[in-house]
Amino acid sequence: MELKENERIDNLQYKGLKLIQNKNGFCFGVDSVLLSDFAKTIKKNSKVVDIGTGTGIVGLLLCKKTNLQKIYGVEIQKDVAEMAKRSVKLNSLENKFEIINCDIKDIFEYLKPNSIDSIVTNPPYKKANSGIRNEEEMQMISRHEVKCTLEDIVEKGAKLLRDRGEFFMVHRAERLVDIMCLLRKYCLEPKNVRFVHSKQNQKPNLILVKAIKYANPFLKIDKPLVIFDEAGNYTEEINQIYERQEKQ
Repeated sequence: MELKENERIDNLQYKGLKLIQNKNGFCFGVDSVLLSDFAKTIKKNSKVVDIGTGTGIVGLLLCKKTNLQKIYGVEIQKDVAEMAKRSVKLNSLENKFEIINCDIKDIFEYLKPNSIDSIVTNPPYKKANSGIRNEEEMQMISRHEVKCTLEDIVEKGAKLLRDRGEFFMVHRAERLVDIMCLLRKYCLEPKNVRFVHSKQNQKPNLILVKAIKYANPFLKIDKPLVIFDEAGNYTEEINQIYERQEKQ
């Protein structure tokens, strides 16, 4: 497959999956891998939407980790969406994974409300006017709420979901209050929360959240997920997550 300037093909070392990435854009990290593992309980024959799909990494992994029927990757950036489409074609997943290049606010021009079984999202982590702004536009849009806010994602995601549909998100732990308030506001009841720590005795930097539309209140706090041991190596659980992707 022909690549554009600054692009490369990465081997995901999982069921032959490959991913096109632009070295000047936003390249996937451990958060995307953790989200795909967290959401692997998606039910058979589900219709899924990945909001802010970026390179398509989460959708590609879920195509192989679950028995979903169809996943739609929504991406506002035209160049990034086009690159994701080429990754889908590279992996011969056109029948399962469709990229939609649109603003999430316009999603109902493409998909019907109450028609989706599961939402997954790895959204921009920082508010528009917070943190260090990335100079590259692609990275800025991926990291900061410039094109859409957390509320946009939760609101549209909730409207897309069927009753009892599932909503999976990875985000910064510091945004926990914002996340919980918005989920409840749009009738997505938080059911599972898992904090992700870089090391055992450090504060969490990421959070994995699962919510269910119109569910009864009951929140389960899962055991913490630690990425590195004291020597700086991946912990056994992280190794299991990656090994599972290599050997399945």
